[in-house]
Parts: sequence; structure tokens; C-alpha cells
Amino acid sequence: MNELMQLLPLLAGARPVGHIGAPVLRVHTDTRTLRPGDLFVALRGERFDGNDWLAQARAAGAVGAVAERGLAAAGLAGVEVPDARAALGELAQRWRARFELPLIAVTGSNGKTTVTQLIAAMLRAAVGEAALATEGNFNNDIGVPLTLLRLRQTHRLAVLELGMNHPGEIAALAALAQPTVALVNNAQREHQEFMPSVEAVARENGSVLAALPPDGVAVFPADDAYSALWQQIAGARQVLRFAVGAAVTPEAAWAGQGRGEESERVTDEPRPCPARAAVPANAKTSTPPAEVHAQAHWTNGAWALHLHTPAGPLQARLRLAGRHNLHNALAATACAIAAGVPLAAIQAGLEGFEPVAGRSRTLTLHRGAQAQTLIDDSYNANPDSVRAAIDWLAELPAPRLLLLGDMGEVGAQALAFHEEVLRHALARGIEQIFVTGDWMQRAAAALQAQASAQASAQANGRLHACPDFEALQRAALPAAAQAASVLVKGSRFMRMERLVQALQAASLAHAHIHTPTTEGTPHVA
Repeated sequence: MNELMQLLPLLAGARPVGHIGAPVLRVHTDTRTLRPGDLFVALRGERFDGNDWLAQARAAGAVGAVAERGLAAAGLAGVEVPDARAALGELAQRWRARFELPLIAVTGSNGKTTVTQLIAAMLRAAVGEAALATEGNFNNDIGVPLTLLRLRQTHRLAVLELGMNHPGEIAALAALAQPTVALVNNAQREHQEFMPSVEAVARENGSVLAALPPDGVAVFPADDAYSALWQQIAGARQVLRFAVGAAVTPEAAWAGQGRGEESERVTDEPRPCPARAAVPANAKTSTPPAEVHAQAHWTNGAWALHLHTPAGPLQARLRLAGRHNLHNALAATACAIAAGVPLAAIQAGLEGFEPVAGRSRTLTLHRGAQAQTLIDDSYNANPDSVRAAIDWLAELPAPRLLLLGDMGEVGAQALAFHEEVLRHALARGIEQIFVTGDWMQRAAAALQAQASAQASAQANGRLHACPDFEALQRAALPAAAQAASVLVKGSRFMRMERLVQALQAASLAHAHIHTPTTEGTPHVA
């Protein structure tokens, strides 16, 4: 990465210090995991200052650093800049500009990580290790630059997740990523503490479309309340819309793109997206026409998908439960098609996909002879994602158990939103509901008081509020032993994955206790 070192003096306000004599292998921001050959970027936060750790970075093998002060004293070469965080973004932007490859940017209120990882699976099926993808939750103004700085000349395709919780963040991240394909997956009630309305969320996420070049491809759902807004933002750019079960522009209008043996074979060369087709004037649609749509039914633990795309028809099985994940699968498919990924690679990505822990992951636990379905959707929560998860749980075998933690960043409507999701769970017939967190407890108390006043048993007897996580866990474990289906969900700060781990451990302990020995007698650990 000698080319990267050439960019350092170009950073705004940069003052070179010494000379970096060794090649840079990686850009990194954490001295605890620094490796020899890394370029260290000394970031400042509320509780830390990377500029105080330059000596440790040198001891760990850093070949240079981008810092705000102290390079000479630490014996490190590099550049000193007014703002290391801004410099990291600028460095990533300059580095990205050196690469010509299809890059997909993923935004939206819900499903971003699932869609990003679905796309990544498709890209890897097409080009293997020549695909670059966001890892973990690297979707902010630190994670996106670090991902871009992993780009190498060997990469052929890339997908990046862009996240936000304040106005202006998506536009800033998109300017760094310089996407050729951009997705707005949806607009829902997220970050309401900082975003004044869902329309504001839609506009914020939609700003990624404005970052596309004139020949870029905008991807968004055909049937969202804000589809017209995103169409307006996309302007004259090519558009691929998707919807579950929507009428589709006839494939013939796409001039046979993707037909024949070549479309069914994974190749090293991504193909360009076909030109946008016109919708026939006599087309009959129940929703706005979508260039990518599918029919699906759930069978034998997977969705059987029949997709219709501009590149031709496609059948695949998707082991990702929940109707909302059909939407995510179509979003990923549309993005992959826009990036020129062959149908065979899209099929392989769909069929080989394994959900990320905490995000729509379905686990099978065993309690004696009975199998139990555990839905691990514990990573995050907002009102709409919780409602979607409850709808998913409601379709599973009874008795069902819902374990909920607070939803964060919901602003002034916190109590109303928490009451709403609990009412929805009760209305969908969930047999037992256990909650914890300040807002969940308040919402449960309000509903229970209403139920008592109305002499109704809808909430009383089914809805249980726990004062803290430990109390929730003590109550949940015996309740889960009686359930056929369990859902765990809450915002990140609630750390609800601890409950998933406890349920898994309880299942393993139960299986161990009841496993017969060779003599046919129970073995107790």
C-alpha cells in the first residue's frame, strides 16, 4: 500500500513528520489489536484519546500514524492533522477514488445488515475473495472508512452498509463510499429521538441515491409509502424496484438479458445491469410495478422462492424465516443484478446464506423429545421491526413466548411506542409475554391497569414485567421450558443476546441430564 502513503500529505491541514519507510499493510484505530505493518489513526472520543497511545502503537509494530499531536515524541513517522477522525474519512475517500468497481451501498431503517450479508454471499459466489463487504457493525463514520481502506486492486465487487442516527450522516458516508448501486431498503420509525418524522428518515436514507453517478442504479421497494420520493431523488438514473408478489415488467422488455447458459454460470466477470424497461400501459398491477418480484411459500424450514428479474427467472430456497426477510432477499437480489452478478451466483448466495447472530437467526433447541424454535432477533429494535418479529412469532407453533427489552432512541413517543408493540403482541395471540427495561415496564403497567379497569384478562395473566434483566432471566427459563416457539428482541443497549445464550445453555443442560448412558440409566453431570 505504498500508494496510500502518497495520499497522507494531501490530507487537509496535514503536516508530515519523518518518513514512513515500510509498506503499510492495514489501517487500524485500536492499539489493542494493532499488528506489525499497520498505519495507526489516533482517534479521540469522549473517554479516550488515541494520541496518548502513540508509543504503544509503535511498540506494537505500527509503521506510521495519523495523529493530532505527539508523533515525534513517540518516534513515529506520519502526518499530524487538525482532526484525525475527519482525516480518516478523507483518506478513505481519496483511496476509494482510485478503484473502478461496482460498489453497492445499503441504507434503510430495518434489515440493513441482513441485506448487506445476503449481497455479500452473492458477491462471494460470483468472485470469491475478490468481493469486499462490511464486517460486523462497521457502518458509521469510522467503520465505513476502515472498510473502504481494505480495498485492493484484486477486488472486483464491493458492498457497504451505511448507518445513521442523525440528519446528514448518510450523505456524508455516501460521499466517502462513492457507490455505483444504492439501496434504500425501507423507511420506518427509527431514531425518532433525533429524526423528527418517518419522512425525515426516508429523505435521510434516500440521500444515498443522490450520491450515485449519472449511470448509477437506484434500488428501492416499489410498494413503500416513500417510493415516489426515492424515485424523485433518483431523477434520471436507472431504477430497479422490488416487491413481494408485485406485478413485474415483462422479461421480454429487457431484451433477453441474462438468457442462455452464460446467465446460469458463475463467471469472473460481473455483467452490467440491463437498461431500464418501460412499463406497458395496459399492465395490471395491485402495487406499483417492480422490476424484481417473487412468489414464495414456506416449506420444510425454508422459503421456496420463485423470482422474476430483469436477467431472467430464478428459483431458490432461503433458510431465513419471517415474511420481512422475503423483502430483504428481494432487495439483495435487485442490488446484485444491478451490479452485474450472474443468476447462478445470486441463487448460490440465497441458498447458502446463514443469518448473523442476533439478526433474524432461527435456532432449534431440544428439550427431551420436543424441538423448540428460538428466534434470536436480539441485536436491535424499533417499533416496526418489533411488530414484524411479533408477526413472525405469531405464525409459529403454540404455545409461544415473547421476551422483550426496551427500544432505544424513540424520543417523546417512547411510552406510546412501547405500549403499541405490547398491544400488537396481545392482539396476535402470543400466549406469554415477559418484558424488562424502564419503558417496557411502564407500558406493561399501563396496559395491565387498563385491563383491570375493563375486567379484561387480555393483559393480566399473559403480560409480565420484570424489574431487571436478572429477574427476566429467572422468569424466562422456566417459561421457555413450556413453549414451542420463543422470540428474543430488544435494542442493542439491552444486551438481550445474554438471554439467548442462557436459553441455549439451559437446553444443552437439559439434553445432557436426560441423555441415556450405555447402561440405559440417566447420566447427571
